[in-house]
Order: sequence, then C-alpha cells, then structure tokens
Amino acid sequence: MSVELAGYRSGRIVQGLAARIGRILSGRRMRIMHVCGTHEHTVSRHALRSILPDGFELVSGPGCPVCVCPAVDIDQAVRLARGGAVLATFGDMVRVPGGDGSLETARAEGADVRIVGSVTGAVRLALEHADRDVVFLACGFETTACTYAAAALSGPPSNFSMLTSIRLIPPALDALMRMEGVSLDGYLLPGHVCTVIGLEPFEPLAARGIPMAVAGFEPVDVLQGLALVAEQAATGSPACDNAYGRLVRRGGNAVALEAMASAFVVEDASWRGIGTIAGSGLVLRPGLEPLDARRRFGLDEETRPDSGMPAGCSCGLVLTGQAAPSDCDLYATACTPADPKGPCMISNEGACRIAHVFDEQTGGR
Repeated sequence: MSVELAGYRSGRIVQGLAARIGRILSGRRMRIMHVCGTHEHTVSRHALRSILPDGFELVSGPGCPVCVCPAVDIDQAVRLARGGAVLATFGDMVRVPGGDGSLETARAEGADVRIVGSVTGAVRLALEHADRDVVFLACGFETTACTYAAAALSGPPSNFSMLTSIRLIPPALDALMRMEGVSLDGYLLPGHVCTVIGLEPFEPLAARGIPMAVAGFEPVDVLQGLALVAEQAATGSPACDNAYGRLVRRGGNAVALEAMASAFVVEDASWRGIGTIAGSGLVLRPGLEPLDARRRFGLDEETRPDSGMPAGCSCGLVLTGQAAPSDCDLYATACTPADPKGPCMISNEGACRIAHVFDEQTGGR
C-alpha cells in the first residue's frame, strides 16, 4: 500500500472524523443517503457504520445502474440476442432478469451473448464480425455515458449499435426528496459521477435546502464527506461541498460533457423499483439514428413502463433507502449471490450483494 493511500485509511484519522460527526450531532438524529455502490463497498469493507455515532444513519440509494435498469430494457436485449445479433454487455448485466428471462438464459438457449469490459470491446467485436449485427447494451450513469458518447462520435463500424439504458443521478436525487415515505437529511454524492459532471448540476438541490457533499472512496474520504453533510444539516446551511478535491472540479470534465451533449439528448426514463423520473435518461440524439438499436431493429413501438421486482423482493425499497437488505424476507435465504432473485443481489454494486458478501465474512457482525 502506498504512503498516500495509507493516509486515506488511517485509523487515527477515521476515528477522529467519527468523533467529529458525534460532536456535530450532539444528540440529534440524522439520516444521510449515499448513491454509489463503491461507497457502500467502502462502508461495508471497513465497517464504518460500526463507528458512526448513535443517531446517525447512513443508507444506500439508487447507486447501482444495473439494479435500476428496467426489465423492458433487458427484454429488448434478450429479443435482439435471440434474433441473431451479437449482444455485448458488462458481466453483471447478464444475470439481470427481465420479464422474459435474462441474457444468461438466452445464451444457454444458443444466443450469442458476449461479456466486454467497455464499449471499446463491443466496437472491437463489430470490427471482428463485420457480417453480423453487434449490439451493445449500454447501461450506466454519467460515469460511463461519456465513454459511450465518445464511441458514438468516433465513427464506429456500420454493424454496431447501442441499446441505451443510461440514467442521470441529479434528477433521481430530486425525485427521491419528493417521494412519499423517503425521509432524508442529506446526500453523500458519488465521486465517479461528479468527476464527470462536477458539482453544478447538484447546486440547485442544495439551494432548495438539501445538504450534500461529494466524497471519494477511501474511509477518510467517506467520513470527511459525511462530516460536511452533517455540519450543513446541523447548522441549517445546506451547500454542495467537495471532499474529493483531488479529482472533482465544480465544472466537471469539459471534454466528457461536450461529448455527452453532442451524442445524447435527455428524456424521461424508467428506474426499476422506483418508477419514471422526469429528465433522468439519455438517448442518442437525432443524426445518430443508425447507432440506435431501438430504431434500427424496430423496438421503438414497445411500451416502456417501470417493471416491478420479483414477488417478495424488496429491492425497490432498498434502492430508495426505505429498507435495509436484511429487511427483505428473501435476503440470504431464497435470494443469494449464487441464486439471486432481485437485481440488488446480482450486481457487485448492489446493496444486497455487498451486504451478503460482508455478512458472510464477518459472521453477520
């Protein structure tokens, strides 16, 4: 471990920040949501909840793009794969259930489903298989949307297209604050997303009275961010603070933002387990129709409602911070990483899978 990294994992600093949060609370209760699967990994791996003061609750939000990908998008991908296209996507998308099976089941039936590490891998497949249609299931948040934009603008081969399932974080946070049954005192913002889009898209939320701070992914990063949010909430001075200044700039990454604006337009989008959120999705803009798999293969006419979770699954409540993974009746019994029922147990960024992995390592402590 490097000296610099060790500093971000310093037990002394971590304990000091936890004590600072305790002093800020001073007997208050506070409920903060993070919206990043990597944050949940850090929190669980380093048992940070165990050192947070009584009355301070840190809950998971919709920080897993795989988890919020609606079943209809999976169904469309399965339909294309069964129809003879090479369907390329990330590994954790393969097992996500739709209404008509998963890409894993389609592959078992003989469909050509390929796992790639990036959109570049999908473009490479299209170059290698020039006689076949190659469709990339482009799922993700702003973090990966900029890479999809770069691929779309780079003149990919004519047999390549994208089935987009891209979601935007700021509109989702706005929707959560308006959602009945969701009670939050602030947000810990995702460092990956903010590296791309900066802080400006979140500032209107802070101006409406929502405390927030962006944080990185080491224990000190997370606790610094939480301390800033707690201080804002305790003093009634909401802002959009930056605890990840070594990578995040207020204006974000100008090159990435320009590419996204050139390749995509914003539309209303469905989030699995949550519903339709206004202005929360990206689709390829006019002029890039040949790259749009829905138009190319006649999928536009399909309705795109929010698809529910499997029977008994509480992923929708977990994604909105209304339940912990262990509150679900299926958790660690009928639903495990080996045999997942809901999307939150499938993805490595899913709160249920993360909780299960670290519960097994610690005996549930």
